[in-house]
Amino acid sequence: MVDASEGSLIKHGREILRAEGEAVLDAAEALDDAFVRAVRLLEGCTGSVVVTGIGKAGLVARKISATLASTGTPSHFLHPAEAMHGDLGVLRADDVMLAVSQSGETEEIVRLLPHVAAFRVPIIALTAHPDSSLGKAARVVVSTGQVREACGLGLAPSTSTSVMLALGDALALVTSGLRAFTSEDFARRHPGGSLGRKLAVVEDSMHPLADCRVAGPADTVREVFSRPMPRRRTGAVMVLEADDRLVGIFTDSDLARLFERRNDTALDRPIAEVMTASPVVVPVGTRLGDAVAILEARRLSELPVIDGDGRALGLVDVVDLVGLLEDAAAAARQGVRRTGHAA
Repeated sequence: MVDASEGSLIKHGREILRAEGEAVLDAAEALDDAFVRAVRLLEGCTGSVVVTGIGKAGLVARKISATLASTGTPSHFLHPAEAMHGDLGVLRADDVMLAVSQSGETEEIVRLLPHVAAFRVPIIALTAHPDSSLGKAARVVVSTGQVREACGLGLAPSTSTSVMLALGDALALVTSGLRAFTSEDFARRHPGGSLGRKLAVVEDSMHPLADCRVAGPADTVREVFSRPMPRRRTGAVMVLEADDRLVGIFTDSDLARLFERRNDTALDRPIAEVMTASPVVVPVGTRLGDAVAILEARRLSELPVIDGDGRALGLVDVVDLVGLLEDAAAAARQGVRRTGHAA
């Protein structure tokens, strides 16, 4: 019978992870000039990198294609069976094919090879068998090496697919580096979700100056707060010179402290006397993720955005960034768990 105790299950899980991790490290040590030639072929592709595979290798192929596309190398997945029923029409002479098959003898892949050759599309093979049908048809073979599956039966694709996936990442990311792919390029390809917001710039999420509470240095606190609210309320008053140059900030917390201290007379004094002079600011073009890090580290609720001359352009409000702050806090907690102390 299988030992179902907690300790045995953890031990078994660790054995699988170590087996797969060691296989990836072995693949790293085995990289040779074939890897270089494959990367050069990918870098020089003026069309798309068409990635193909079936079964578990097909799932890996889809992920490799997605990684290529998201890191600056146009790519799409071609199902080898569907290719024989019309999808071959996606191939163009300026494409490169990356074919993934551990055996190199997968029936659907082998059947596809002469048709790819007819298009004069060069093939990069990701396989354990350079002498296989796929290996012989390929211009370059990146070998996954001979691995033993981590499955207890030694049958279920596990170690082999981990190595394929890691090699695919290596091909995609090294190619991305050669293409001088930048964080700006990455941001354009990831506009959605939490990642997209982190990569966005502050002007994409700030309240523009027209929607912010502003005051001149000589305005009294009472005057400022008796004015009609902007269309969308912000929690701070930016204090500006006549040319919109930012000289200070006055927050709701500052107002609350005046009341707590029963300093009512300050309400009729210039706001410049009770504002925070030279507040923390971010320049236009700052990544939203960096702004969130500043808000979190400094325990701020608002962050003015300025141009190169110090003129206010808008305000980033913590209320609009709750999700990103939660992500930052979670990452910080994860760092503490891993290191045993504050990250």
